[in-house]
Amino acid sequence: MSLSQETPSQTLTPAEMPLRGIRTNIVQSIRAFRVQELQDAAVTLGQHFLYANLANAQTKQDVLDLVGQQFKLSTHVGKNFDALYDSMTDPLHKSGPQPGFIAVLEHIPANTKFDKEAREQLLDIFRDAADYWSDRKIPFRCFYSFL
Repeated sequence: MSLSQETPSQTLTPAEMPLRGIRTNIVQSIRAFRVQELQDAAVTLGQHFLYANLANAQTKQDVLDLVGQQFKLSTHVGKNFDALYDSMTDPLHKSGPQPGFIAVLEHIPANTKFDKEAREQLLDIFRDAADYWSDRKIPFRCFYSFL
């Protein structure tokens, strides 16, 4: 009689492969990931896919406006980072059960009008959102790249 137990192997679909080994609530550089792969993974997992291309943004206001528009968030999001955080957390949670989120912030500007401090503040908002959703056991992954 054998004391070892076999564990069922988990088969991941190709769309889920990019997320293998990635924590469910994290903000990280997009690195080798492709946006299409992340979108496919979101679809396969039944999660929301939020995408913002910030290549044309120069200022904090530009970034807020583009994220709000492209994520299809409420119009008050363009006022400040706190409003961005608020629109990605409580109202969504109160609107009903959420399956999870994969967000992509592509080409975050790196210039004098949107400096390192502003970039860190933006990413901190997404880190705080990841923590918010983690507390509610909802996946929230955010991937970003700089321009």
